[in-house]
Amino acid sequence: MHAQSVEHTTSRRSGPRRWLRAVAWLIAAGLHGRANATTLRVAEDLAARMDYDLGHVRYCLDDTVARTSISKASVKRHVAYLRELGALAWVVHGTRANIRRTLGLGGYAATATVYAAVIPPVYDHALGHTIIGTGYEARIVIDQRGQTPKPVDNPPVDNSGSETHEPPSRTWVKEESQVKVVGGFNNTPRKRASRRTARLPHQKTSNNSQGQDGHARRSPLQVAREIRETQLVRAMVNWTQGERIRRLAFVLRPFFDRGLTAPEIAAELHGLCLRGRPKQPANFIHARLAQQAARDAELAAEQAAQEAAVAPQDNAAWQALAEQQAALADLFAAPARTDDDRRHARLYAWDHWEEIADHYDEDPDDALDLYGTKLCSWAVGKAARAQEAYDRV
Repeated sequence: MHAQSVEHTTSRRSGPRRWLRAVAWLIAAGLHGRANATTLRVAEDLAARMDYDLGHVRYCLDDTVARTSISKASVKRHVAYLRELGALAWVVHGTRANIRRTLGLGGYAATATVYAAVIPPVYDHALGHTIIGTGYEARIVIDQRGQTPKPVDNPPVDNSGSETHEPPSRTWVKEESQVKVVGGFNNTPRKRASRRTARLPHQKTSNNSQGQDGHARRSPLQVAREIRETQLVRAMVNWTQGERIRRLAFVLRPFFDRGLTAPEIAAELHGLCLRGRPKQPANFIHARLAQQAARDAELAAEQAAQEAAVAPQDNAAWQALAEQQAALADLFAAPARTDDDRRHARLYAWDHWEEIADHYDEDPDDALDLYGTKLCSWAVGKAARAQEAYDRV
């Protein structure tokens, strides 16, 4: 709680647009076990009301509930998740102090809670940002060196002598790892010519190709979705950040076909390259996946041959292992719930309303079966009132 205020937070302040992108990344990366799409909806509502420069926003719990149609208790929980992620920090704690008296006005109005949009260091570290300062006043340094073309230092040409220079001739140019250029100049720069061979094998410029790359036809919506996932992958895997998005999305298609999400693909890529930094990330990923596919095919063929030779059920060791696992499963299997269990829980659980409320949040049906509707309603209401009292402090 102490580290969730602007005076003590390790996160840097931000405007609403960059903050919302960072929140989406933090949730997609799974940095909080309970943050989900509802957390992002609450963040979007806060971002829509934030001050554009400072990123400050009033809590306005009742108004947020009315706009988002999310229950009051859920809004409180998901705002707490944002604070625990390091994405929100208190500017002002809401109290019962009369703010109208402070402003010299009549009447009464409690002091509202004000939050600040902040971005935690884990996000900047994953995206390779350079940070100056610490905490709330930290800032990003953007290195723009090398983005403008450097002047070319061409040596002077001496035309005073009798020897003259012939103009460049139109001829065939063929260099290793380059395509054959018809009608090009013989002084074509290697760097420009090499761009023609930057594509991976069988990569098409159209998204509607089928058969050549070994994958099913992609719809435009599917391609757009994969590009968005690839942007997250490139942000989480530093050695891929020099690769173009569409080229990287093409080589990641085997992962998308397996239904993997961006954090799961990032974990796979970290396993492919444990050290070093490939100069051509897309070619490196393509080659490693091809090696894995060939190795998996060999292992599958060997396993099929072994299974055809000896069935597992005929192996005495396999049968003993299966019996041992069955015995362990029976030993550790949870006994069926009885009426005595329910009666005992309902008699002795009144003093443990926090456990009942947590149980109801995690599994409502199981909590209702064990404690009953009356006890669950009482515990959840008590938890909500305790949270309201805590937020006012």
